Amino acid sequence: DSSDDMRKVQRREKNRIAAQKSRLRQTQKADTLHLESEDLERQNAALRREIKQLTEEMKHFASMLSSHEPLCSILTSPPPPPEVLYATHSFHQPHISSPRFQH
Repeated sequence: DSSDDMRKVQRREKNRIAAQKSRLRQTQKADTLHLESEDLERQNAALRREIKQLTEEMKHFASMLSSHEPLCSILTSPPPPPEVLYATHSFHQPHISSPRFQH
């Protein structure tokens, strides 16, 4: 009988330790998830700020483009013939130096 009692006590102690470890793992997992959640919230906020900034930048460029379009000689003049577009240029001349791109 005393050996049975001893085994019950040992089993209870082992079970108590296992339950304690399990609770500790659950707490650690919850803490890790909480930290990950906070990090994702920070990333989300940063991305939202970037989206807002890029949207404002896009609006600015769209406004610049719409104010430029009526004055743009490229858009108002007929396109040059293909032989002008595909004429060979020496490599030291940048393509932008073409009169078509100067305003």
